[in-house]
Amino acid sequence: MSEKLYIVVPCYNEEEVLPETSKKLKEKLESLIERDLISPESKIVFVNDGSKDRTWPIIVELHKSDPHFSGICLTRNRGHQNALMAGLMECRNRADIIISMDADLQDDIGAVDQMLEEYRKGNDIVYGVRSSRKTDTFFKRFTAESYYKVMRMLGVELVFNHADYRLLSRRALDGLAEYKEVNLFLRGIVPQIGYDTAIVTYERKERFAGESKYPLKKMLSFALDGITSFSVKPMKIIINIGILVFLVSIIMMIYTLHAKIVGRTVSGWTSLMVSIWMIGGIQLLCLGVIGEYIGKIYSESKHRPRYLIKENLEDEEEQ
Repeated sequence: MSEKLYIVVPCYNEEEVLPETSKKLKEKLESLIERDLISPESKIVFVNDGSKDRTWPIIVELHKSDPHFSGICLTRNRGHQNALMAGLMECRNRADIIISMDADLQDDIGAVDQMLEEYRKGNDIVYGVRSSRKTDTFFKRFTAESYYKVMRMLGVELVFNHADYRLLSRRALDGLAEYKEVNLFLRGIVPQIGYDTAIVTYERKERFAGESKYPLKKMLSFALDGITSFSVKPMKIIINIGILVFLVSIIMMIYTLHAKIVGRTVSGWTSLMVSIWMIGGIQLLCLGVIGEYIGKIYSESKHRPRYLIKENLEDEEEQ
């Protein structure tokens, strides 16, 4: 019997793209069912992450018109990673395989066939990886590639040019469920699960409609979460900076005493100001990094739920 596939799609204010996205995904699902590659009970599950537009009413209408569509509505906006995790965890006991992807049609739906092929070869996790970044601006391409290199230097295991387009088997989903942290960075968590993995490359397209939900501010915040959630090397860097500044201060003290003894003391307003600002800036930067780690410890210690579900159309079907 063919496995039951669920395609989980997090959505936040996606009313402009949902009609086209649902159409394309339905065509792909029906094609896979016709070829007996997946079970007829397979579904497309949209996760509404507290959208302020008509995203949820559209999802409900899709569900009423076609049983292959379903939806999960969170009580409020919890962010992309939490919305994705909600979809994965709520569907893991209903599906044999889950493929997660964004709603903007930038991920190539055609790569689903290759993902299923790799899964049948025995791979529990299949990553969708961009073959190139030709469609990105120079700034975005440069910063993204630099970020992957920095993460690698910090000892964080990431799949290069991979976002959240991936296939997970039931076994991999059960492994993911064991990770309880509140500060989610799935691109770093999934590689830690283990099991056999494969990569499928695809050409990323331009966004079909609507605006990106990841402006520069959110991208920077997401990048910082990735670093502080998976590496303590920034703390070690702070220690090294502290040692370096201490050594420089000893050298400056010796130089100052020598200048005093030989009578070459002059008004050193410029050097004094530069030293104060430099050391002050380093101290504030170090305190900020330490504060970020303490903040994460604080968040984790509360054991608050990552998300709360307002409505699950899957549950309504079973009643």
